Amino acid sequence: MSARPSQPWWHHAVIYQVYPRSFASTSGAVGTLEGVRQKLNYLQQLGVDAIWLSPFYPSPQRDAGYDVSDYCQVDPTFGTLAHFDALVESAHARDIRIVIDLVPNHTSDQHRAFQAALAAGPGSAQRDWYWFVDSEQPPNNWKSIFGGSAWTQVCQREDAAGSPWEDDQQWYLNLFDSSQPDLNWDNPQVREYFDQVLRFWLDRGVDGFRIDVAHGLVKDRSLPNWEGEVSMVDGGEDDADTTRAPMFDQEGVHEIYRRWNAILASYPGERMLVAEAWVDPQTRLARYVRNDEMHQAFNFAFLCCPWQAQELEQTITDSLHAFRQVGRPATWVLSNHDVVRHASRLGLEETGKGPNGIRAREPQPDAALGLARARAATALMLSLPGSAYLYQGEELGLPEHTTLEDKWRQDPAFFRTKGAEAGRDGCRIPLPWAHDAAGCGFSPTGETWLPQPPGWAELAADLQSADTGSTLNFYRRALALRRDWELGQGEWSFQPCEGGVLRGINRCEGGEVLVITTVSAPSVVPSDWVVKLCSDPTLHLRAGDEIPVNTTVWCQRGN
Repeated sequence: MSARPSQPWWHHAVIYQVYPRSFASTSGAVGTLEGVRQKLNYLQQLGVDAIWLSPFYPSPQRDAGYDVSDYCQVDPTFGTLAHFDALVESAHARDIRIVIDLVPNHTSDQHRAFQAALAAGPGSAQRDWYWFVDSEQPPNNWKSIFGGSAWTQVCQREDAAGSPWEDDQQWYLNLFDSSQPDLNWDNPQVREYFDQVLRFWLDRGVDGFRIDVAHGLVKDRSLPNWEGEVSMVDGGEDDADTTRAPMFDQEGVHEIYRRWNAILASYPGERMLVAEAWVDPQTRLARYVRNDEMHQAFNFAFLCCPWQAQELEQTITDSLHAFRQVGRPATWVLSNHDVVRHASRLGLEETGKGPNGIRAREPQPDAALGLARARAATALMLSLPGSAYLYQGEELGLPEHTTLEDKWRQDPAFFRTKGAEAGRDGCRIPLPWAHDAAGCGFSPTGETWLPQPPGWAELAADLQSADTGSTLNFYRRALALRRDWELGQGEWSFQPCEGGVLRGINRCEGGEVLVITTVSAPSVVPSDWVVKLCSDPTLHLRAGDEIPVNTTVWCQRGN
């Protein structure tokens, strides 16, 4: 890994999100940590600097592992601690760092702390680990992100009948599923517990943590009613007149992250924290990455930005400015496990964040248009200073599974909204590795925990690896140039945005790199510039040639 001494690795890294259950399996229908280890050569050839692993902890899997029952162990479905240690060792041998998910806002209801709280009863010290409240009705009108009330009455739980708490009238807070009770971060024991969790994994060699719902740990203790709405990968304020959500972005979260920063700083090497924080505006998000807090924060404003030139320019400009003010890099992302894949999202009539899943009876994306825009958006993203995140399979141009039958769905959002939202299963389909194998080579048995859509084999990694015009090889070329030119460490400036075309210059180790994105109108390769990368790998453009709409090119000066 080449890095300037003045900039830690995470200032400019390309980090690849692995969703373990859908990446690669060495046994049955669900992915394994050993499956990830066996694909490290693929990731090394792709050119990423680090892997972010979504949760692999013991869990009832009510929310695909984000309902953790033990933070210091590996779920047997994924392997063992020995498998994790082997993965870390093998990744480090390839100069690939390991970032793991930490879920501190809530636990599973099967976590020993919550089970102890249920057993101890109202008024006990054990219940102070969570938000238990005495009330005849739900304590306020807060809604779950997954739909329905954010409060569950103990006696109404499915397992309450015949139990010691079948008459227990207390309510507990669950901003997500009822099986995910929110922790009370005002309790010093909760803070000490997570200090131990951080050290457990740091001692095993992890290079950082992605903090789930980083903006949600501290709540307004008065539990006021709130009329706003919050959705996944979004902020809690739709306009300036909306009162700040009392369960999100409270001032107390910053004290927690200063404490964690100090723990990471006590370890050798460059360890990092990245915030999943749905916070608007960018200036408030930047507060999470001040010098003694987090090191990165996901840029959801960029992910949610419509495919419009002026809005993209404004979002990028605001992002760079906001993070520059606190001395941190901007962090770019287009897809993850919570949103419709951008190869499909950008093929919809209305671009932007998109719906929470797409079903066969709903408007379908234009596949060719979506892929062209997705590659153009990716080339734009990878040309920007800062750090970039990729979601597994986007390098294959994988679309959303938009025809998944409801009988296969597992996302709690689908069930809690009674089917009003399709949910996130469509972006979590097991990856296609081999075009001529059962289950496209995802597992040795051919099993996949979710069915792959028709045509998946045509996008398999083995076919794309051999095709110089594939999306996979476009990603490989883009990442190689980004690293060689040190684009992530460069200085960015926009040229005037005219006629639906974005033009920017990245001044970096590779010299001046001109980036042109034809968002809604074609452009022309300027004279004295040579195209070094084109998001459409079938095009071979020269000075004076037209750049078609929905294309990004990287150019250097030359004859």
